[in-house]
Amino acid sequence: MRYVPPKPFEPQEYVLPAGSHLFRVFSNSRTVDKFNPGGGDPTRFAFFGDPKVPVLYAADTEEAAVCESILHDVPPGPGQILFDSFQDKVCAPLTPTRDLRLASLMGDGLRMLGTEAKHVTGTMSTQYHRTVRWAEAAHAAGFDGLVWVSNKRNTDRTYVFFGDSVLPGDLKAFKGPGRIFAAGTGFDWLVDYLAGLGIDVIITGP
Repeated sequence: MRYVPPKPFEPQEYVLPAGSHLFRVFSNSRTVDKFNPGGGDPTRFAFFGDPKVPVLYAADTEEAAVCESILHDVPPGPGQILFDSFQDKVCAPLTPTRDLRLASLMGDGLRMLGTEAKHVTGTMSTQYHRTVRWAEAAHAAGFDGLVWVSNKRNTDRTYVFFGDSVLPGDLKAFKGPGRIFAAGTGFDWLVDYLAGLGIDVIITGP
């Protein structure tokens, strides 16, 4: 069973069609199509390269985007989450303006690479130093990014795009239900969704 990508790296290709609807949860200091240039803690598929390759994560649904960001480190089952942990977060839709070629880390794509989800897309964060090598291999092979089944919500696909391949204009915002989680209808939507999962929002301070 492979824990690192094979050489040569010849994955199954997944084409994300232009016009597909995606969702991203991100800081309100950015725009929905702004790539992370390499700041913050390591993630499953970032960062690599010198200089670092910018990345952008997205998901098929709002719920998956929330699970892969706000709930990423929240254990499954009933629990609590602090309002402070998401008060600067927003969710917005975006779409590719061209077909994007992605390396598949799901279904037959995993089998073709001789590995399983638990070794690549379902690991603990302590293994990110290893899983990032799969993104590096896909990047070196000329792919625009990766696609896999969300480890946090396994009914949906998630994506990472490489910012030196997916260029400005290749991803753009489209009209749809954007949500500001700090207040208003965005806050209400998130609280309702979390309540359905048995998670209470805790508001501290005055």
